[in-house]
Amino acid sequence: MRIKVKYKKLGKQKAWGLADSDGTVYIDPRLKGKKALEILIHESMHCLWKEEDEDTIISKSISLCNAIWSQRYRRIEEEKEQPLQDGSL
Repeated sequence: MRIKVKYKKLGKQKAWGLADSDGTVYIDPRLKGKKALEILIHESMHCLWKEEDEDTIISKSISLCNAIWSQRYRRIEEEKEQPLQDGSL
């Protein structure tokens, strides 16, 4: 499946990201740094593994985010730390 990423303010939906069944992922453009990576992974996983429950997606997306982040993969932008879904940075 090809995942298409779009950036859209999601304040009214009270979400950082959303995933459609057609493989489109919406990410709030106000997210930065590690939090943006976490939500991109999280919503992409919803597209790839539709049958997985939310707790499993959260756990696995945080693990992948931490692994990628520890290898120093970064989007180049001004960083403002936001905690991950489990409260960790």
